[in-house]
Amino acid sequence: MTRTVMCRKFKEELPGLERAPYPGAKGEDIFNHVSKKAWDEWQAHQTMLINERRLNMMNAEDRKFLQAEMDKFLSGEDYAQAEGYVPPSA
Repeated sequence: MTRTVMCRKFKEELPGLERAPYPGAKGEDIFNHVSKKAWDEWQAHQTMLINERRLNMMNAEDRKFLQAEMDKFLSGEDYAQAEGYVPPSA
């Protein structure tokens, strides 16, 4: 049986992650309040941000920026987009 969570981003009960994606309290919070769907969408968006903004994960400021954007994204707040990105139309 699939574990479900009340997803912070989508505001509905959805299948949860299999394990915490981070160690510690941050990972537990994501595990308990973020759905697999939201996490998968974040992973795709994170990759786009890293590539389009040429973020360097060795740079502490770039990591801090990405962490802040992850928190916004997973909370359903406004978050940074890649410049010129147009979401696909349904």
